[in-house]
Amino acid sequence: MSELSSHIEKLRVDYSLKRFDEADVLADPFVQFEQWLHEAIQAQVNEPNAMVLSTIKPDLSPSSRAVLLKGFSRNGLIFYTNYESNKAKQISHNNRVALNFLWLELQRQVRVEGIVTTLNDEENDRYFISRPTGSQIGAHASPQSAVVQGREELERRFREFESLFNQKPIVRPRHWGGFVVIPHLFEFWQGRENRLHDRFQYQQIKDGWQIDRLAP
Repeated sequence: MSELSSHIEKLRVDYSLKRFDEADVLADPFVQFEQWLHEAIQAQVNEPNAMVLSTIKPDLSPSSRAVLLKGFSRNGLIFYTNYESNKAKQISHNNRVALNFLWLELQRQVRVEGIVTTLNDEENDRYFISRPTGSQIGAHASPQSAVVQGREELERRFREFESLFNQKPIVRPRHWGGFVVIPHLFEFWQGRENRLHDRFQYQQIKDGWQIDRLAP
């Protein structure tokens, strides 16, 4: 353990791939995010739509996990999940969340803070039917976040629903659907030399967005 800890202390990466100056900062954070996400996709970043979602438990302790961005517009950032999962229960108690995108290949990250609302049934159904058949069955089979006895239980449940849906169409379970995060803060981070990283924060104000450079 101490040897590994010593090794970790010596790990160093000096960021010099790109820069992000005032002249590069767009006035609209949604357009800025769209541009950076597009560049991450073009650079073939692994899972460019992966984001860490942080929620607050009822006891006010934080909880984080990675989810996938599945939609983006001025209405917000969309992800889907089981409404009976831990994260969904935490959102029902406190709908303030934070997101973090980390694109190491570009030495970039984006933070988002906002509030969460649910998508309507029509939007949920439209996305659900676009999913692969296995993913649709998995949404029925997995009691997300519940304690299970082993892998065998999950596979048994999957086979049972697979057999059931061989005889009738797969419909979206009522406990599965989408959330949309409505941002009130964005932060764009570009790694730079000597740990003097470029950080620009967009904070929503009455007449638009206030943009500030933050010290690294």
